[in-house]
Amino acid sequence: MSETKLCYKVATKMMADTKFEHALGIELVEVEDGFAKMKMEVSEMMLNGHGTCQGGAIFSFADAAFAISCNSRNIATVAGGCDITFVKPAFLGDTLYATASEKYLKGKIGIYDILVINQKFESVAFFTGKSVAIKGTIIDQEEL
Repeated sequence: MSETKLCYKVATKMMADTKFEHALGIELVEVEDGFAKMKMEVSEMMLNGHGTCQGGAIFSFADAAFAISCNSRNIATVAGGCDITFVKPAFLGDTLYATASEKYLKGKIGIYDILVINQKFESVAFFTGKSVAIKGTIIDQEEL
């Protein structure tokens, strides 16, 4: 199986099993080894008291892209730590894109940068995630 096809199988299975991401309307756009691009539209339920998108919704969106990118090789991986910096608010109806790129991978540890932008290509947030590989896979050998 090609690496790209495996990445899509892993991402599709992970997305099918994630109820929270479905509730946020997060969609997969693209996936490769150590890379993922996701899409989310800011809905009314995501708005905070300032009328802007809740930071937790943006964090969860960036975290979803992080999860898909670090699990893309079919090695079960979880977050070991992360950090986010918000630089511009997002508003009702904005379409956000999160692009996760692997910057470092050695042994069980990986470092990923996730950029969240809006439909105008303006930066909204910068997220850095540290991944830790655990035992197991996303897709069992017999499913491949």
